[in-house]
Amino acid sequence: MKISKPSQEGSGPGPGLLLDSLPVAVLELGPANELRFANAAAEEFFATSRHQLCQSTLTDLVPEDHPLFLLVQHVRGEGCTITEHELVFSSPRFHHEGVTVQGADVLDYPGSVLLTFHDSSAARALDRQLAFRSAARSVSGMAEMLAHEVRNPLSGIKGAAQILEHSVGEGDKELATLICDEVDRIDALVERIGMFGEAPTEYRSLNIHRVLEHVRLLASKGCAAGLRIVERYDPSLPHVWGNRDQLVQMLLNLVKNAAEAIRESDKPGEITLSTSYRPGIRLAIPGTTQWRHLPLVVTVRDTGPGISETIRPHLFEPFISTKMSGSGLGLALVGKIMDDHGGVIEVESRPGRTEISLYLPVVPEGHETA
Repeated sequence: MKISKPSQEGSGPGPGLLLDSLPVAVLELGPANELRFANAAAEEFFATSRHQLCQSTLTDLVPEDHPLFLLVQHVRGEGCTITEHELVFSSPRFHHEGVTVQGADVLDYPGSVLLTFHDSSAARALDRQLAFRSAARSVSGMAEMLAHEVRNPLSGIKGAAQILEHSVGEGDKELATLICDEVDRIDALVERIGMFGEAPTEYRSLNIHRVLEHVRLLASKGCAAGLRIVERYDPSLPHVWGNRDQLVQMLLNLVKNAAEAIRESDKPGEITLSTSYRPGIRLAIPGTTQWRHLPLVVTVRDTGPGISETIRPHLFEPFISTKMSGSGLGLALVGKIMDDHGGVIEVESRPGRTEISLYLPVVPEGHETA
């Protein structure tokens, strides 16, 4: 039976309906690489309607030198299932990295090939999230130690330097001032690390668009002054469950990084703040049979030069920075705040486009919406 053929009455769901229920993108190619079938997941994967897909050929989706053509050729020539890993699919409408593609013959239809596309980006994001969580927790312990063991002697050092400043000659006053300035710099670093502490946090129902509007206003007057900030919001979104001050701090850090990336490129650019609803992401809560639903997505996108592949896997780890003067704590704090909120971070980057998506929980049942 051909995949796209509807099932006969009384024979149960046909192959097309069964493939439609899969969360994996599925395409059927004809002998001339024309698309004969696309399931619902393929529509989302290629950001194209099923009707348009089934009027297209493979060259309409990927360039002719794409490894997918070689995979299809081998499937037809060898008549077996072939798998390729870590493929990239990119166009103005979609971008997927690290995709696993499986190709197989369609029985009784010579030349036809069935393709499945497994996007492992969500799984990789979860793996990275676990690494971020461990790193952030290690900084939390260090923050408590620094606050107690370092700030107290720093205060004594600065006090002594200020006394010396008024009792030494003109030639030594510069050294006393230098000591005070360096003590202030160390104290500021300790204060930033102190943000990783495990202080109790109050969560409540929040309108994420009000939070984003506040971030946009702060950024336009400060770190992103002079840059264009575009807002694309879904007004129908439910409220998020979070801490307003932490969300503002987190988003402002991301916008600040985006603005710095654009300025480093020396080209005109813009920052886009967007929200959307994606019902497919759920996480199991360890030790329970419950699930955490993360359907609300906040995205910060910039048109900067992109993030290098060597830095990207470690982007939210403490003390990792792409800037000469950076401390590497801003994005680490973003990772910790997301972990505290039970959310997930996903990063996509290529030259001219970096997109950081934050998957956040909505208000739990039984809590009033503000």
